[in-house]
Amino acid sequence: MTVAEHRIDGFRVHVVHVPAKTTHSHGSGDVSGINAAILELSTDTGLTGWGEASPWPVFTGTVEGSAAALHTYLRPHVLGADPVQVTRLMHVADSVLVGHFEAKAALECALLDLAGQIAGLSIAEMSGGISRTEIGLSFSVANPDFDADLEDVARLWEDGVRLFKLKTGFKDHEFDLMRLERLRALYDDEMGLRIDYNQGLAAYDAIRTVRDLEAFRPDFVEQPVKRHERAALAAITQAVDVPVMADESVFGVVEAVEGAHMRIADIFSLKIMKSGGIRRCLEVAAVARAAGIGVYCGCMFETSIAHAAGTHLAAALPELTLGCEFYMSTYFASADITDPRLPVSDGKVRLPQGAGLGVRPDPDALARHRIEFLDRQ
Repeated sequence: MTVAEHRIDGFRVHVVHVPAKTTHSHGSGDVSGINAAILELSTDTGLTGWGEASPWPVFTGTVEGSAAALHTYLRPHVLGADPVQVTRLMHVADSVLVGHFEAKAALECALLDLAGQIAGLSIAEMSGGISRTEIGLSFSVANPDFDADLEDVARLWEDGVRLFKLKTGFKDHEFDLMRLERLRALYDDEMGLRIDYNQGLAAYDAIRTVRDLEAFRPDFVEQPVKRHERAALAAITQAVDVPVMADESVFGVVEAVEGAHMRIADIFSLKIMKSGGIRRCLEVAAVARAAGIGVYCGCMFETSIAHAAGTHLAAALPELTLGCEFYMSTYFASADITDPRLPVSDGKVRLPQGAGLGVRPDPDALARHRIEFLDRQ
């Protein structure tokens, strides 16, 4: 065994809050900003790698929990390590800490960022190769003030965005039908329209409700029922004509295997935060591929750091056809911590260029939005 040329000698956690331009409502709650733990790893050779943990309390966890997981529990096992040994270090992370998938996603991303810089390869290249350099961008229509939402949709339409996901279930069914009717009347079939309940429907009434939506020709209906109601989700999938997507019901590969066996959905939503990183998402995608289930790249409420990681995942997936949801840093957040932000143009997210992650925080922006800094030398 040769001595590693690079050793991790810095482990810093920046807890940030970035206000949103407006509140977004979902079947599981409202969101008015981005709360994230940004991980900075540095080596004794002068390299720096970045990762992000962006939890959602009603979905995966809290930013306080992610920051503590990184700072208290994972730091001792990373300092002094060779950053290229990503698989071994992530195995250690799983061994010493249950759950906390967002923290593990941040650690994996920062390690891959360093490994990519060392190897001269992008994260996508190290994750199986680049199948595409641009991905169609979906924007979530989720403002309780629908008139304001229509103004946002019109602006994004001018920017070239053609995929829109309507967040439903936070008001009554008539409100959802009214919005679907307006969007179809305004944009006809030029708009790729998706629907997401975020677990907002009662299982006993979900089939009838979803059938009402089929006349609006959505690309898919996402997670209509609670995460644990997988049998109900499978029944809905079998009963309706519109494709159904599982999000909260499929976190990792074990749930993907079970979900494929039960045929709970036609599509799985991949998210690095809920699965614990890019490599875990690739495992879920492999199960979906084997079962003939489609995949989509979703996200939490993230800055460009996590969005860039998700873009590398999307770029490495040859079967991805439904686009991605990495709009937060461009269209939801009032600011971002990177400069420039994740490249977005003409309704598409562009793969960042260069070795590793390809984006870096702007020091001034990071300091401006930082609410806590955890550093132990």
